[in-house]
Amino acid sequence: MERNWAGNHAYGAAVLHRPATLEQLQEIVARAPRLRVLGSRHSFNAIADAPELVSLDALPAEVVVDRAARTVTFGAALRYGELAQALRRERLALHNLASLPHISVAGAVATATHGSGDASGNLATAVAGLELVLSSGAVVRASRGDPDFDGLVVGLGALGAVTRVTLDVEPDYEVRQRVFEGLGWETLYEHFDAITAAGSSVSVFTRWGSDAGALWVKSRRPVPAELLGISAATEERHPIPGMDAANCSRQLDAPGPWYERLPHFRMGFTPSAGAELQSESLLPRRHAPAAIDALRGLAGAIAPLLLVCEIRTVAADRLWMSPQYGHDTVGFHFTWKPDQPAVERVCARIEAALAPFGARPHWGKLFVADAAAIAPLYPRHAGFLGLVRRLDPRGAFSNAWLEEQVLG
Repeated sequence: MERNWAGNHAYGAAVLHRPATLEQLQEIVARAPRLRVLGSRHSFNAIADAPELVSLDALPAEVVVDRAARTVTFGAALRYGELAQALRRERLALHNLASLPHISVAGAVATATHGSGDASGNLATAVAGLELVLSSGAVVRASRGDPDFDGLVVGLGALGAVTRVTLDVEPDYEVRQRVFEGLGWETLYEHFDAITAAGSSVSVFTRWGSDAGALWVKSRRPVPAELLGISAATEERHPIPGMDAANCSRQLDAPGPWYERLPHFRMGFTPSAGAELQSESLLPRRHAPAAIDALRGLAGAIAPLLLVCEIRTVAADRLWMSPQYGHDTVGFHFTWKPDQPAVERVCARIEAALAPFGARPHWGKLFVADAAAIAPLYPRHAGFLGLVRRLDPRGAFSNAWLEEQVLG
């Protein structure tokens, strides 16, 4: 039986298809009553479940660089760590990466997975083109600027099987990283904008204790050894206190390739804690101080189950089902101990506390809100439902999770 990366979800599929050609995939999709594409299994809910699953990792990767267009096109099952190696040979780079390079590009794009940075949109904002197989078996190709393209990109797997992705690229660059420990709450409140602007990618790791925790700053320029009166750590750190930093990207302001510094964790090593659950709430950046206050009020309920919480910012975009649609965002990402019933009870309290700020959940994490609560948070929700009905009229790519959490 297939399980997700965290082990908290067992997929109910009776069969897992592994087509080796686009034509084989078209045949599988056209005849399956219900199916979903299974990526790198880094989702923590049932978003990818169905009676039939299909893995695209046997399709040719075929990485093609177009220097004139400043893009790269490749098989969607490719993982970011693998794509980075192909781009390294071309001396090219992506604008940002998520916390770990182990995830598939198609899965990250479909769920609007993101990194951190005031000026950096989520990973889906780099998408310049898509190829997908519809439930009819037809192949559709779309490019940025086409009608409905902004609805296709963060598709939640509900529109078809994405087979190839085209991403924007830029010249290769290096990144440095430092960790600053002992960040005070008052400093975070008073200097929130200065803190998140201290690097190209900035994260606060907190356990909602007496101080705000540790500040991780990644930058294309040297990071000073002191920031807002706080000295940088002189030894490498793991985001989860007490865990081995050997799994983490290099720190101490040592310059390194973008793909080795932007993620918190190294390819080929255990990401995060391994045995864990995750949830994330994202809300308009302007509400950050009030949201932090609301979460501090729940510290007593959060702390017993928490491994660590990451606070980070993401730039606004126009992708219909992106949690960053329409406004710059602050995200509160929780890494939990693997006790799902207890975690879901705490998630319900967190979602209730953040509801006044219009918090949207990360599609690939645990959350309890249903479609009735989520739909009003997305101005283009009705348009997305129309796109689903038009591209998948027989509902082949739907499942119980989508119907309850998204489609209604």
